[in-house]
Amino acid sequence: MTNLLTIEIRFEQDVVMTRQQARQIAQALGFDSQDQTRIATAVSEIARNAFQYTRGGKIEFRVEGELPQSLVVCIRDQGPGIANLKSILDGQYKSKTGMGLGIIGTKRLMDRFHIASTPGQGTEVLMEKTLPKRAPILTAKRLAQIADELAMRGSQNPFEEIQQQNQELLRTLAELEKRQAELAQVNRELEDTNRGVVALYAELDEKAVSLQRANELKTRFLSNMSHEFRTPLNSIMSLSRLLLDRMDGELTPDQEQQVTFIRQSAEGLSELVNDLLDLAKVEAGKIVVHPNAFEVSELFATLRGMLRPLLSDNSSISLVFEEPVGFPPLCTDEGKVAQILRNFISNALKYTERGEVRIRAELDKNAVVFSVADTGIGIAPEDTERIFEEFIQVNSHLQKRVKGTGLGLPLSRKLAELLGGSVSIKSLQGVGSTFFATIPLIYRGEGDIEEVSEPDAPLQLDATRYPVLVVEDNPETLFIYEKYFAGSSYQIFPARSLKQVKQAFQMFEPRAVLLDILLEEQNTWDFLSEMKGNAATRDIPIVVITVIDNEKKARALGADAFFVKPVERLSLLEKLNTLVKQEHLQKVLIIDDDPASHYLLKQYLADFTGRSTREKCFNFKIIEATSGDEGIRHARLENPSCIFLDLVMPDMSGFEVLEQMKADPATKNIPVIINTSKLLEPEERSILVESTVAILSKENSSREEAIALVREALLLAGLVLEPGEAAHV
Repeated sequence: MTNLLTIEIRFEQDVVMTRQQARQIAQALGFDSQDQTRIATAVSEIARNAFQYTRGGKIEFRVEGELPQSLVVCIRDQGPGIANLKSILDGQYKSKTGMGLGIIGTKRLMDRFHIASTPGQGTEVLMEKTLPKRAPILTAKRLAQIADELAMRGSQNPFEEIQQQNQELLRTLAELEKRQAELAQVNRELEDTNRGVVALYAELDEKAVSLQRANELKTRFLSNMSHEFRTPLNSIMSLSRLLLDRMDGELTPDQEQQVTFIRQSAEGLSELVNDLLDLAKVEAGKIVVHPNAFEVSELFATLRGMLRPLLSDNSSISLVFEEPVGFPPLCTDEGKVAQILRNFISNALKYTERGEVRIRAELDKNAVVFSVADTGIGIAPEDTERIFEEFIQVNSHLQKRVKGTGLGLPLSRKLAELLGGSVSIKSLQGVGSTFFATIPLIYRGEGDIEEVSEPDAPLQLDATRYPVLVVEDNPETLFIYEKYFAGSSYQIFPARSLKQVKQAFQMFEPRAVLLDILLEEQNTWDFLSEMKGNAATRDIPIVVITVIDNEKKARALGADAFFVKPVERLSLLEKLNTLVKQEHLQKVLIIDDDPASHYLLKQYLADFTGRSTREKCFNFKIIEATSGDEGIRHARLENPSCIFLDLVMPDMSGFEVLEQMKADPATKNIPVIINTSKLLEPEERSILVESTVAILSKENSSREEAIALVREALLLAGLVLEPGEAAHV
């Protein structure tokens, strides 16, 4: 440890001198201009605190350590100490000036920061900045020279310090302007790209519709080939083929390699779509394996090129492929193996903030064990099996940033089993995860592998919900509808063919029908016409949801509503509520002892109609209760369309109110929306999920968020959110 300089702070100008000396020391030690500014700012900020609150202090500058060496600044005072130090470090304290950012701001500027304060005895602050790697090692002789130079140089004129700070601000502003210009350029490029993609999709959609109308064969083809995936994939492969054939000029070697990777990625995804479509075939129930000979090293090279662009947004992650040595050629389906690894790697990159994702392969008798290891957030032991269930995603602090369907890992397991192998996982929360795929060297299957389908569940009508018949043969779309209507006032029953539709009508009368036009064996235009031409069924609302943008024909044949896939959840619920509910007056009961909660909910309900509460014109009749007993009484007398229920009330808890209403035949079918500020335990939430349509928190960050959540809850409860003529009570 070598002491470079000690400064006593007695007067306000000593703070300015401290900043000057800190910059001079940082410059002499080899720090660049930005780090010089950071060090000078951090030291002067703490020195100013010492002078302002204790009228004095002592500052020591010293160099510590061998390799690496560090600049250490120690600032001590003999003041009254800091009583609320923890709240300051947590960022919760604000000074009288409204700032309160000095200490935590300084902490961000230095590599290491420690503060200790004892009431009545003073405060000590230690700050440390590691010397740059490119800076020469400072010997004792050189440090002594620096100390002598600092003693001889002294401090600059305060006006020179102001000039120096102005120059730093100008440099910072210039750098910000440069980055702003770069960001604007990137935004312009993205806008151009988006316009091109929109135009391309519009052209492809138009061509797809023309093919469908040409003949029945093309109609069936479109139904099975999943319009949203096939058309853009075919376009990518065709356009990349044009580039590789030099139709518009020569390519550089790097460009040719990049376009090749794009084409290979599109081909791999196209093969995956084909397999998913095979799964969707009700009668065939088979997936075809296409074994071919390939090298693991070639597979890794292809994956490396495909997945490298995923790292462009996060330079703190390394993607490492360990070179396989001594591996015999594999004779299995290369596309399916690649898809398994792509799913593993993309998941690892999504849930890893820093570190690396490492891919390797090892021989295990007659199989290859591929492993993808990351240094990400890890997975809890209770979730390691759930992640292989379809549409399941584990909650984490990264969930809002990353997007996905929850199909990647289940598909990977299915593909591995199809090839005669298996998948597994080892994970530790906060440390990382490793996914394994064991694949036989040679695929031993004979012919096609039959896909085992689960038997249909027996028909069980829920008397508390409206039955909705869904005419759709795509399993993925049916899964989506199940998620859409989970917890709502609707119970869906799928029919994958017109034969199943007729069987369903023999067992129950649906309150509405969701109709896809393109089924595997036929289209349903004639069925739509027959439904609306039959006196017994013409009043049943029919919502057409299909890839064919032909609303005029659907409306002409009697459709009550029309959507082009994919349909948005709340739009579909809102339309169904409008078509199914015939009542003009919707009653909303609010059970809450807090007047403010009553007022806010009434304001939110007013927002849906665009009218203020003063006009007293809603399509809701609002009934208010300030206790559990009063709420139960109103529920029995008024039979409301839905109930907003608080959980914490003085006379009776919301849990007790809910239990009594669900036990009473007169009120058990009324949809209940929980609206509470109580922090729910997992067991409590599990109970409420089973008996309510939604759970809302009063702790919403904004009015817009609260209105959106209330709107979604009301739609799930089956209410119509359109202006009406009912009175407000």
